[in-house]
Amino acid sequence: MRITSKGQVTIPVAIRERAGLLPNTEVEFVAEGNAIRIVRSPPRHGRSPGDRLVSRLRGSATIKMTTDQIMNLTRKP
Repeated sequence: MRITSKGQVTIPVAIRERAGLLPNTEVEFVAEGNAIRIVRSPPRHGRSPGDRLVSRLRGSATIKMTTDQIMNLTRKP
């Protein structure tokens, strides 16, 4: 694998999947002797991307249903 002129390198899919590095995952580079480790960055502002998504969507539903009603829709008759 080569580093591009912009300093970029592609992380192979198998390694990304094994490490759980999804698109838009923020990472940090940690130098350890002659090696470099890529580690997932801690969530900004103490909130994960999932937490931020749920917060943004909370209260946006236009149909009023109970949890039981929603669960009944997902179950096979």
